[in-house]
Amino acid sequence: MDPKMNSGMVSTFYSIDEAIESGFAPVPVSSDSTVNVQSIIDIMDHLLACEATWHMGHSLAQTVFSCIYVLRPERTSSQALLHSYCRVIRATCRAVVSVVSDARTNEEEDLFTMTYGLPFSGDEDAKGLLLLNAVEETICRQLRACKATRRRVLEDAELERLQTNPHLEESFCKALLCRIRFRKHFLHALNCMRRPQGRGLELARKHIAYCISELDSALESAEFLRLDIVENGQSEIDESTTASGRSPIGFDPTLNKRLSAPTPPRAIKLLSWKKAIDYYVKLLHNLDQICVFSLEPDLDVVLQFVIQFQKSRPDLVARAHLQLLLVQDGKLYGRDTFLTICARSLALDVSKNHGLHTNEYILQLNQLMINLLKILCANTPWQRRKLGKILNDWRVFHVQMGITVGQMLQQDSSRASKNGDKSVVILNHIYGWLDEQINWVAIRFLMLGFDLDLYSSSEYCMVYWYMYIILWKLAERARFRVLIVVNTEERKAKRNKEYSRDMAREDRISLWVLFLQCQTCLAQGLAVMIAALRNEGMCLKSQGPFNTENEKFIQHFELLQKASLPEYDAYESFSGSTSQARLDYLPMYEYFHDAQKLAKDIKVGYANNPDKLAEVRGLEQVAERNIVAVNLFCQDRSLKVSFEFTHHPYFATAVVRRT
Repeated sequence: MDPKMNSGMVSTFYSIDEAIESGFAPVPVSSDSTVNVQSIIDIMDHLLACEATWHMGHSLAQTVFSCIYVLRPERTSSQALLHSYCRVIRATCRAVVSVVSDARTNEEEDLFTMTYGLPFSGDEDAKGLLLLNAVEETICRQLRACKATRRRVLEDAELERLQTNPHLEESFCKALLCRIRFRKHFLHALNCMRRPQGRGLELARKHIAYCISELDSALESAEFLRLDIVENGQSEIDESTTASGRSPIGFDPTLNKRLSAPTPPRAIKLLSWKKAIDYYVKLLHNLDQICVFSLEPDLDVVLQFVIQFQKSRPDLVARAHLQLLLVQDGKLYGRDTFLTICARSLALDVSKNHGLHTNEYILQLNQLMINLLKILCANTPWQRRKLGKILNDWRVFHVQMGITVGQMLQQDSSRASKNGDKSVVILNHIYGWLDEQINWVAIRFLMLGFDLDLYSSSEYCMVYWYMYIILWKLAERARFRVLIVVNTEERKAKRNKEYSRDMAREDRISLWVLFLQCQTCLAQGLAVMIAALRNEGMCLKSQGPFNTENEKFIQHFELLQKASLPEYDAYESFSGSTSQARLDYLPMYEYFHDAQKLAKDIKVGYANNPDKLAEVRGLEQVAERNIVAVNLFCQDRSLKVSFEFTHHPYFATAVVRRT
């Protein structure tokens, strides 16, 4: 008798057969051909809204498979249009479930891939595209006839009319065609993106472009479909799951209650048709962003692309496709081992068999890199949680590898130089490169805290102090990698006069070092500035009624400290370095000035990279605004201070107001 439990028992029909027998989903939908076409369009629109709602994490049984025509497509075999469309819908759902299940990202979303015994896999669904193509061709002929002469629609006996009103025939043809073509091209795009090693990306882009165009046409058709709808207000129509504003026929979310999870079905509010269109436009743009990726076998490029891709907050389907593109058969893009990728970052040659591919540490490194890329393709909360956990795994692996490499260098260094065995040297360089990657993961972990609003303004001082420590170490390791690359390239050029150095790679890494140094200066300047404001009583201290500053420090950075980042007592160092900060501390100005100068130099290098250039400009503006703010602080200590992220998502700008 509990209402929460009763919700699982309330239903209009006890079975699908009972619903069919009662005439709930008639075939044809209506005996009036005009109403029949209108109703089929409403079914198509409602299915689009259901599918988008399913993508957002709701149950398949209560969304797409709440439609009797989809559950029992064999009933509509006499209605070619509805039958082929439902078959393709089922095939599309199967393709989406396949990509999400293979990527194993479904743990993030609740009930996404669970089918609970639904008639999900059918051999006939594979023929849906062929049937839909035939229907499309028929409607295209009707549309051409309408455009040639409206009388021909009535006179041409060979063409079967959609409905009886000749004045509406052309508009109905257009409304149906855009929906059919979107469905067809969307399934083609999904299938092309699953081809191994990115071979289908170029073709997928063409299908994606068609999909976006057809969605625009579908939006244009809404005005025609709503001509006879006068009883509903505009707001009700905008929230409707169909373009016409009518309720679709043949849908009941309680039909599959016995096939749902072993808990009462949840109340689901479907996305409106307009919101579903917006969702698909965003999804298609995200998929297109994946398709234009150059698939460069360079880890730095891959990591930067994934970070840039995540800024648009892509949904699960797009992230699953990205993950499967990056990691195939334990290799990057299914082509290059991570040993090769790592060696390329250091300009090392591992083409000859040094026995490294079967080395225990290389195998572990391969798995760590696979896990890292998969985590970076997760949603933001899941990603941060997992990054914090794998930090300790990376650190343990780094320590173990360091001990082994040190022993190998002592035992075999002389023998390696005589016999030309470079395995130990390569492992030693990879060991140093690992430290850079650990710090990269750590700074990503810290920055994601801003995306998730995990830091209060009173905690910015400790956050920026920690960011400064990690960024400084990361910049040092990256600068050391530049030296390795330059040295290796110079030696190769001396040995072979025809060898051409990869100057683009050297320039890219050098720019990356300058970018990190700019961020380091900003983080240090912000930490010192906020500490000075706090010590002067102009900014709130990180002191609450329940937690001390030390406890908050541990809560935010415990995972980093477990991974020995840094290797000393972090809180003691933080307290000692910030307790004496004052507004008249001159180096504070220098930090922001240095960041400003570095940003101006970096902008030249990123002139052909719009996304990176915009980020550097944001850093430059943060430095400029904070220089002005510090000058104002020194002139008037009674000013009120707050922090905003108007120019950069991770580096705050001080905003000054008079009390």
